Amino acid sequence: MKNRATGGLVYSTDAGRMCPTCRRALTACICRQAKAAPASDGIVRVSRETKGRGGKSVTVVKGLALQEPALVQLGKQLKTACGSGGTVKDGVIEVQGDHAVLVMDFLQKQGWTVKRAGG
Repeated sequence: MKNRATGGLVYSTDAGRMCPTCRRALTACICRQAKAAPASDGIVRVSRETKGRGGKSVTVVKGLALQEPALVQLGKQLKTACGSGGTVKDGVIEVQGDHAVLVMDFLQKQGWTVKRAGG
């Protein structure tokens, strides 16, 4: 069993689920409230990557200055519009497949300033 440096408390009978970062109850967590929207220059960059994915291409969307819940919702809308899977992690939306044109059109209709990045 691995020993975590931050402790491993996940659930307490007193408070329920615990935040692994601040070690408070999720209802009283200060980590999620303290996070501000990431700094951005106002331009959303859409690119295609294949590195580390076994040759499979992924459309990557960076530069969105949104909070995490809004980013997850936008990622879900993009995946639905493209008809494929994907994920949202570290402020970056990844959509499986080469859907850069569809993603750019969708974001422009939403009012974002979009640029094609990479090759």
